[in-house]
Amino acid sequence: MTDHTLSQAEYDAITDAAAHWCMRLHATDCTAEERLAFEQWRDAHPLHAFEYEAMLDIWDVAGDLPHPESAVSVRVKPAMPWRTFGIAATVCALALPLAAYTGWNLGWLPNAYQHFEATDNVRQVTLSDGSQVELNLGSELTFSNYKDQRRVTLKKGEAFFSVSHDTQHPFIVKAADGRIRVTGTQFNVWMYEDQVRVNLIEGSVLVTSNDAESGEGLRLEPATQARYRHGDFTPQISQTSANDHSLAWRSGKLVLDDLTLTDALPLINRYLNKPVMIADHSTGSIRLGGIYNIKELNSLVASLPKVLPVYLTRNKDGNPVLNSIPQQPPKS
Repeated sequence: MTDHTLSQAEYDAITDAAAHWCMRLHATDCTAEERLAFEQWRDAHPLHAFEYEAMLDIWDVAGDLPHPESAVSVRVKPAMPWRTFGIAATVCALALPLAAYTGWNLGWLPNAYQHFEATDNVRQVTLSDGSQVELNLGSELTFSNYKDQRRVTLKKGEAFFSVSHDTQHPFIVKAADGRIRVTGTQFNVWMYEDQVRVNLIEGSVLVTSNDAESGEGLRLEPATQARYRHGDFTPQISQTSANDHSLAWRSGKLVLDDLTLTDALPLINRYLNKPVMIADHSTGSIRLGGIYNIKELNSLVASLPKVLPVYLTRNKDGNPVLNSIPQQPPKS
């Protein structure tokens, strides 16, 4: 393909091809020859790769489609699961305005989709519903506006939400296995691996730790927080202490208030390419405090042996490992 300005027809053809490859590569019967043909197509022009990545985002969003029994009866071949059918329909709808309009009315497809990332700086973004979101370093989320709800998926990191009030369209944040449901409020969601912490600042939210469980979840009130991780049946609810510093990241700081290394390292590791490991329980019980710049946490790791009774090693994967220095027995 040459570098001339693409016509609308050429651009539409690339979009259609990207949708085709997205469906084929997710199909169980996709062959090695097809995968090779896809790689050749993707590498033929930078726009091919760009459009394919956009299709992958849409594919992820479509994974949350409701089961058709909740909206309308759809006849699907038994060999084709509903999730695969729904995702394929969503991708195809990109090139079919009528199908997209029908999908919106049925509550299957969003009429707005946004993807945001924050890499080296805190980032403030505005969602299409008017809600404001502040993203911490290394954070990523998507927003989809459906007819009956607004849906955010926090893929990684941390975000502070100021949600536009709309009682008719609940605002739902998916984080790990759980979800946070609101209509208009301010709250913070921190996620690292399968750990999630929700801090409510204003209003109220409903928190579940397992999206597959029925029910609305547990209600948070201002100055309370919920914690959960993979496998938890219900979130743990607690009061937020008067000296809580969980929102210090908005000022570029990480405040560790005399925490054990077991509790401090998930807060630190969220910012690191190579997470720090703990050698044993005795090392994890060592306490750490201080105020740190979130952009300089890599240097903190190297300095820990200077302020704590620990030394650093590396495991087979190259991760730094903290080891406690054995205390010398007193001389008799």
